Formats: sequence, C-alpha cells, structure tokens
Amino acid sequence: MTDVNTVQPTEGPAAHRPPSMADVAAVAGVSHQTVSRVLNDHPNVRQGTRERVLEAIEQLSYRRNRAARTLATSHSSIVGILTVGSEFFGPQSTVLAIEAAARSKGYFVTVTALDRYDVRTSMAALNHLIDQGVDGVVVVAPFEKITDAIDAANLKVPVVVVAARTSVPDDDPARYVYVDQREGARQATRHLLALGHRKIAHVSGPTGWFDAVERKIGWREEMSAAKAPAIEVPAESWLSPSGYEAGQRLVEQVRAGEVTAVFAANDYLAIGLLRAFWEGGVNVPQDVSVAGFDDLQVSNYLIPALTTVRQPFEEVGQAALNELLSPDQGNSLPRVTAPTMVIRASTAPPPSA
Repeated sequence: MTDVNTVQPTEGPAAHRPPSMADVAAVAGVSHQTVSRVLNDHPNVRQGTRERVLEAIEQLSYRRNRAARTLATSHSSIVGILTVGSEFFGPQSTVLAIEAAARSKGYFVTVTALDRYDVRTSMAALNHLIDQGVDGVVVVAPFEKITDAIDAANLKVPVVVVAARTSVPDDDPARYVYVDQREGARQATRHLLALGHRKIAHVSGPTGWFDAVERKIGWREEMSAAKAPAIEVPAESWLSPSGYEAGQRLVEQVRAGEVTAVFAANDYLAIGLLRAFWEGGVNVPQDVSVAGFDDLQVSNYLIPALTTVRQPFEEVGQAALNELLSPDQGNSLPRVTAPTMVIRASTAPPPSA
C-alpha cells in the first residue's frame, strides 16, 4: 500500500479535536470530495487513491460525523426497532437478525422495548423512535393493538411490521414480513396425526397476538380435516409458568385417555408442560406426546428432546430490512417465509398403538 503523509496536527485547536474529513484529505494528499467518495463507496475512485484515503483514515482513527452527514443528506442511517420484552425468544431473535443485517449495510440500530401492550404505550414508543431521526422503523411486536398504534401515529417514515397479519387493508401504511405461523402449526399437527393421534390438545398462546391466532387456526384446520375433536387449553402468557398450569389441568385427561398428544403454541409453554407431566407421573412420550414451536436452543437438550417447529429468524430479519430500505415504499403483499418441522424424542405413537 502506498505511504501517506504522516504529518498530524500537534498544536493549536486541531490537536484537541477529533480528526475531520479535511484532516484525512490533507494526510492522504487528496481533495475533500475524494474522501467523501471513498467513504460512500463511490465507484469512480482509483484503487491507489482509495487505499491512500483508507490508510489515512486508519492512521488518524477518523470516525464519520453522523450528525453532519444527516444534515447534508437528510438521512441518519439509523433504523429504529420497536419490540417487546427480552423474555420473548422469537421477537428477540428477530431483533438480533435485523441488527446484523442493518450493520452489514452500514446502518445503526436504536431499539425501544415495550413494557405494556396497548395503543397509547405503542404510540409513545413509536414517537420516541421518530424523535431520534430514524430513517425507518421495524416493529417486532406481533400483537393486534400495534396496528392501531401505527395508524394513529401517522408516521412519515417507512414502517415494516414483523407479524403474521394475513389480512392487510389496502390503505395500511405498513409492510408486513413474517414466518407462516399457520403452516408451522399445520406441520406440527399433521406430524402428530401421522403418528396415530386423534386426541390432540392445543395449549394456545395469549389473546391479541397475531402468531397465537395463526397457530391456533393451523391446528384447528388440520384437526377438522382429520375429523378429530379440537381440545383447546388457553394459556395466559407465552411463558413456561403458563404451560405448567396448562399441564396440571391436562394430567387427568391424559390419565383418562382423553388426550394423547399436546401441541403447545411455543417451546416455553411446552417446557412447562413437560414439568407438569413429570410431576403428575405422566411419561412423555409413552403416555402423551408433546410438540412445541420456535426451536429454542435448549429444546434439543430437554429430557426428552422436544419436537418443535423451527423459524428462520435470520431470513426474516434480512427480509424486514430489505423491505424497509426498498425504494418502492407503496403497500405490497406480505413477505412470507416457511418454517420447518424438527422431529425429536418427545413425540411417538399413542399408547393404544
């Protein structure tokens, strides 16, 4: 690599401030405009010149002034993410995937997490992100009231929602990206039916969440097609304590042969089920099969290892960012990705088989 001028300011005001683009230009022996072109990856820069500028940037430990760039371009290169609490595996996995995709494209990410899931709180959080000058917002909060908040907030930046909203009005200001939750539930139910189960209960997710609604619909569709009874056990939350409580209610039905398999709306609920069944003297999968949804890392290390539905969070995060940065910001059809079934030791044929 070609050597650059090693002269740096050692006294005066320049010695006591962060290096500027002008300092980089002086050290590299090029114009201010050339440095700007290199920073913006402009193709019309000779390789030797580009290398001198990059070496000067490294030598001076130059960092771009984001505030100045925002004033010059009207873009902040910041993506806002509105999400739910850290205890939710799916949304948090999606947030990490979006952050990685944004970073790879030179964007920063600012995250706001909701502590309540109502319209007023959601609107306040959305406005908080807008006040930071974000170029767009990705909403990873798949509950129904968030759409009301987006409509009420009247945002002036692009919005992408990661949620399984299958019916989107033509005038909806947001775009939607999601995993096909209904198909994932159908895969899990079909797997249990194929093993010979007909008495399949569903521990459903909390009301008001798009994913919970879609997973319940998928289960019901398959049960109806098989002409099998639909036994629903609603859970108050997505977390393991709710699965544990549901399991306690199901123990007697399992012992009586009224339930031979359970499809839980997520893996946390399934973990609670496993604990309740163990305490109740019900063996999995000998007495009852259990399937979950999400494929937590721990799911493969449970006893027994949990059969579940895997969501491609990295793919969803990339798709969400691509939709946000797309030059065509009109309403479009939702971007849908497919889940996959992961079969492990927690499911087997029913006892009668």
